[in-house]
Amino acid sequence: MSSRLMGLATSAMLLGSTVAVVGCEGEQGLAGTQGPAGQDGQDGAPGRDGTNGTPGQDGDDGAPGQDGDDGSPGQDGDDGQPGSQGPAGPGSYGQPGPGAITRSPGVEAGTPLSSVIAITFRGDLGTGAGNLPEYVKARVNQVVAGQMPTPMVFPLPPASTDTVRTVPGLFSSTVIKWMDPIGYSKTSPRFGANVDYIAFFGDKWSANGNAPQYNGSGSAAWMWINHEYISGTKPSTGKAPLGQHLDFAKFLRNTAVLPNTVTDGTTWQANELVTYNKEWKKQLGGSWIRVVQDPATGEWAVDRSAANLRYDASSATLAKVVGVTLSGTERDDSGAVLPDGVVPGTHSNCSGGQTPWGTIFTGEENVQGVYGDPELALWVDGRNEWTANAQGFAPGAPVAPDFSAPVSGDLVSSDVNSTHRKDGYAYLTEIDPGQPGDLWYDKDAAKPGEGHRKLGIMGRAHWENAAFVVDANWKLLNNQPIVIYGGDDRRGGRIFKFVSSGNYTAGMTKKQVRDLLNDGKLYAAHFAGLDNSTGDTLMGGVIPTEQAPGQGRWVELSVDSQDLAPNGEAYGQPTLTVGAALRDANYNAVGGFTTDDQVRKVLFTVANKLGVMELNRPEDLEWNPKDPSGQPLLYVAFTEHGQPTYLDQQGRVATAWFNGTSWVTKTRGATDNRSGDRVGSIFGIRESSTSAPGGSKTFTYFRVWKGETASLSAAPEYSAAKPDNILIDRDGGVWFGTDGNFGVNKVADSVYYLNQNPAHVGSEYFRRAFRVLSLPSDAEATGPAFSSDMKTLFVSVQHPGEDNFSVWP
Repeated sequence: MSSRLMGLATSAMLLGSTVAVVGCEGEQGLAGTQGPAGQDGQDGAPGRDGTNGTPGQDGDDGAPGQDGDDGSPGQDGDDGQPGSQGPAGPGSYGQPGPGAITRSPGVEAGTPLSSVIAITFRGDLGTGAGNLPEYVKARVNQVVAGQMPTPMVFPLPPASTDTVRTVPGLFSSTVIKWMDPIGYSKTSPRFGANVDYIAFFGDKWSANGNAPQYNGSGSAAWMWINHEYISGTKPSTGKAPLGQHLDFAKFLRNTAVLPNTVTDGTTWQANELVTYNKEWKKQLGGSWIRVVQDPATGEWAVDRSAANLRYDASSATLAKVVGVTLSGTERDDSGAVLPDGVVPGTHSNCSGGQTPWGTIFTGEENVQGVYGDPELALWVDGRNEWTANAQGFAPGAPVAPDFSAPVSGDLVSSDVNSTHRKDGYAYLTEIDPGQPGDLWYDKDAAKPGEGHRKLGIMGRAHWENAAFVVDANWKLLNNQPIVIYGGDDRRGGRIFKFVSSGNYTAGMTKKQVRDLLNDGKLYAAHFAGLDNSTGDTLMGGVIPTEQAPGQGRWVELSVDSQDLAPNGEAYGQPTLTVGAALRDANYNAVGGFTTDDQVRKVLFTVANKLGVMELNRPEDLEWNPKDPSGQPLLYVAFTEHGQPTYLDQQGRVATAWFNGTSWVTKTRGATDNRSGDRVGSIFGIRESSTSAPGGSKTFTYFRVWKGETASLSAAPEYSAAKPDNILIDRDGGVWFGTDGNFGVNKVADSVYYLNQNPAHVGSEYFRRAFRVLSLPSDAEATGPAFSSDMKTLFVSVQHPGEDNFSVWP
């Protein structure tokens, strides 16, 4: 079908007509008449939808409808993951309890007991501090700025109570006290008497080659504590003891060690005295104990299951004297002869030093009352006078001190094995803590570099402590000699410096380091220009300051020394060497020295012979590698003097003169008396080379702080007297304790922070001492030591109730 036919057919369908036959197309005829309209056709099928038009624009929003009713509550969803810890709030942690205050069985109620206390930091109280020094320094800043919040009390007000008092924010507890057992066994050794020096060794301190200072755990550690003496009057034949000696005798009686009635003098006879003296020796020396902190309360306690040890004055402790040859061999408590150079026990242990290699130096100080001091034959103690024709020291002959064992003295009884030769004591003693007490240095070839020894190379003196030159990480200076300082704690005593012959190098073994101390040079500090009448000012009463310091020099002490004798000019010999002066048997009223062994065994006499300037009882010395001044500084506490000097201003013996044929006594000159210094001071000593102190031959010195009598002070709340032990914190802050402030100011001995913040220069508070804690009764504040994290300060409470009432703790 063609397209045209398709078109017609389609039209017909649309018009509703019927086509019956389709023939061929003929001619067109005439139009017919209009036919009637046909019926409507049926509707066609619906057409397909057209495509959607484009969307119209949105109409305006209708008005908001009314809120529908609340739906029913849905089920709780699962808990989410815990969030991270938020910042600490201003509150504090739990607080420690009173600690170990219950007296051990056998100790009578009310007995005052020397003890170690812990002062803990348990919260910043809004200061932002993270440890105890930061907290105290933040409070100092508030004082300086006049912004101390009310009602905060800082510093601690002066008072004297039979308690430990602290500034708010710090808490005290007792860790251990005299006569407490250090283990669980009923026969365990007892914690010793009159505690002093403390050293803290945090667990794992030696990791990565660290020094023990401020490394390792801050909550678990080993501690070393010195035990110096028992005070009071010892028992003697027919006489009962007094003071601490009586307290100890009662304990021995109550524990069935002594059989007699200890308060009855008639019961004290030879056997009882032998027993007592043996037990007395066990109360001296030192303790090595493990301590742990309760994380909930901060309270510290002794771990009695640990391998705690005692080192004491008996032959259970043996040490080898190195650097000098002793006058004879020694024997142990049973009478057995000891190897050459080995001596039994250590005693009179005052302060000390923690070595960078992990041992302890303990200072044997007042040994003269035990086995004696040969120098007392020449120098009259108290009056400080020279003795003509003194045994072993008389001019005109070589010196020959008497080092024989005495027949009487402290620790000496009728037992012939109880006494010992004098030259085995008065040394800086190096204890290797944790090693058996009888392991003297190099005794066991299988333990190289282990064991205990006494540093004869540094000489005999009334040693207070030892200080080591270290870097900012408390390590020895690499490729430099070991340098050690120490003070002779007596009126007129001097400061000494030892410099090893060999250099320390990083990576040395313990034995290699320790063996460096077998050889070296010993020096005495001569404070040239110091006024002999005061001991803490320059001539004319001028105070030495950091800006205008005094000038000093190190004098080598040896019979071969080429240094100039300090008093050579006074005798008309300005070029006289130290060696020549020492060898001269008539020089300055003292006999002649022939060997350096002789020199080292009587350091006080040697210093007097040479005219080294006397000092006001140098006690603690501490090297500060991070001093606030920006340069390392050696600090020294001069406790007091208050007696005449042995020498005059020029260094000549003040009570002797040469009459042309011999030395005789003379009356002391009016200007040869030192004014009574009852308050003491702290000085700074700066080496000419702070980066290489071993090579320094000169130094400067200046007063950092001066003690005060409260009644004469414009600010009595900041007054303190008689500084003793010094502590340097991890950041270079300086702290000190006092020994005798109670006697001077009737205020308890305390621990102070010395403000040297450079930002406070010019303020009235710069270099002012801020009292942080006070001790009970007349106790001395000794041995301050921080834990490695500096959140705890440990302090020794020494001799509470020695001369006054006390029931501490």
